[in-house]
Amino acid sequence: MTRRDIHLDAMLRHLGAAYYESLHGRALPTDVTRALDQVTDQMGERIGPAADTRPRDSGSQRQLPEHHGRWHSRVRDVMTTSVVTVDRLTSYKEIVGLLSEHQISGLPVLTLGRHVAGVVSEADLLAAHDKLQGSQPGRTGLLHLVAGHGQHLGLTAGDLMTAPAVTIHPDATIAGAARAMNTHRVRRLPVVDPDGKLIGLVSRRDLLTVFLRPDEEIARQISELVTEILPGDPAAIKALVRDGVVTLTGQPSLAGQQDLLPVAVRLAWDIDGVVDVINRISSDSRSG
Repeated sequence: MTRRDIHLDAMLRHLGAAYYESLHGRALPTDVTRALDQVTDQMGERIGPAADTRPRDSGSQRQLPEHHGRWHSRVRDVMTTSVVTVDRLTSYKEIVGLLSEHQISGLPVLTLGRHVAGVVSEADLLAAHDKLQGSQPGRTGLLHLVAGHGQHLGLTAGDLMTAPAVTIHPDATIAGAARAMNTHRVRRLPVVDPDGKLIGLVSRRDLLTVFLRPDEEIARQISELVTEILPGDPAAIKALVRDGVVTLTGQPSLAGQQDLLPVAVRLAWDIDGVVDVINRISSDSRSG
């Protein structure tokens, strides 16, 4: 390798490490941008993709996410922007009617200015019903249910909601949204702008739309990623994708890239639609 190649290889290692750390919240986007700019200056060309100027489909049919990230979608790509909401004074019965009419399991509770005060869900409604039943010992059957229903009507969204709401930023990654849902055991996240105003809602089902991507598209992005992390012969590493399962085979074409192999494999996991990654890349690089 020439001195220029060695210097470029070192910068690419730094770029890969910065990008990996940013995905897990341990580095800032500016750190990745700075590392990318260094590589760009060395190569004398732009590496980043051109801005996508295509208009977005505003209709209700959304088959696949439109990417705002380099390798993976963001919450804004999959979220629902037409959100059914209530205010604090919305009654129990009205909430039940909205959930049934729109076939949803929960909705945000807003204050003035579209700020999210909390979220009310089917679970909250059922918990309130169960609590009222428990407060009426010895009363069972139809008469009890009728009496309980009357008490339900006195409850409002402000009484029923889970607060404070767990929210997420539109530029958060799909993986980040999934972790937030799993950590807080919720099925949906209100999406808010920097001022805390509601701009959308993302559900578990929305997050799963990334797995509708064709295998060919996933393979293309995997190849692009590996080529940037492991520069050299683009054909040295091959990516076979079947039903979202990625199998990486081949051998690095440049010496000294063994320590970048785990980075490339880990980043492959973060590409939209990847179900599993099988690493069959030889760790013995060729001399050159």
